[in-house]
Amino acid sequence: MGNFLNLLLRRLAALPVMILGISAMVFIIMKLAPGDEATTALGESASEAAKEAYREGRGLNDPLVIQYFKFIGQLIRLDFGVTTPPAQSVSEMISKAFPLTLQLTFLGVIIAVIISLAFGLLGALYRDRWPDQVVRIFSIAAIATPSFWLGILLIQWFALGSNPLFPSGGAAPAGSGIGTWFMHMLLPALALAIPVSASLTRVVRTSMVEELDRDYVRTAIGNGVPRGEVISRNVLRNALVTPVTVLGLRIGYLLGGAVVIEMIFSLPGMGQLIMNGITNKDTSLVQGVTLTIAMTFVLVNIVVDLLYLLINPRIRTV
Repeated sequence: MGNFLNLLLRRLAALPVMILGISAMVFIIMKLAPGDEATTALGESASEAAKEAYREGRGLNDPLVIQYFKFIGQLIRLDFGVTTPPAQSVSEMISKAFPLTLQLTFLGVIIAVIISLAFGLLGALYRDRWPDQVVRIFSIAAIATPSFWLGILLIQWFALGSNPLFPSGGAAPAGSGIGTWFMHMLLPALALAIPVSASLTRVVRTSMVEELDRDYVRTAIGNGVPRGEVISRNVLRNALVTPVTVLGLRIGYLLGGAVVIEMIFSLPGMGQLIMNGITNKDTSLVQGVTLTIAMTFVLVNIVVDLLYLLINPRIRTV
């Protein structure tokens, strides 16, 4: 228990430093981006006086250091500011859009884990035989397939035509049941999960093969312990440490990929917000969305680090 709390405190202590670094990077990139925020917000026809008043009201005439520290002060209060006219609270917009992105990412993680465990186990248990060859072909093909292109194919195959099986886009109506939600989310989740599941499948297979070759496995089976019991109780648990590490890193890809997939499937999530922010050169909106996604990724990886101790108590340092 002491090691668990020690690891948790170390990760939480590093969290503010990570957030400061991410916020500084996003702030600098947005300030270096071409275009004038006042002109983008008010339009080309706006007078110079109106543009200057907009810059003064938003603090855009202040030195960059002052602007950044003002933003940090807002961030501490969980206030990401307001968007360009029409002014809306960025925090409120994120609170409405982020749950959908989390739902898509969560469903994508579940699908990726199920596929990778099934195919990885199949490849390891039938090593160098035809099921293993099928798994390898799937892994190579899926890794080479961009998620956005796969999303377009899934729409063409299952959401278009005279008898579509799934909706082609849009979120489930408010108040609809879990079945309607699942029908709307399955295709984008598949487009997001399949490329990730391919890389995870290779990791699961490799970890399982290495674990199956260990002496304790041969000894247990030689002493009459059923092979299935050895695999389920010992081999699988020990082999999952490396895949969990990779999954924690891939969640960042899933969060970023969800932004793109949301645009393809017309889902009103974080992807729509960040595209609006980039198009309008809305610094507050882009920073708010980017920092929310980045902080989520960091928190998820803290959870993954803690899972190491639960999966394998022998792991005591990170």
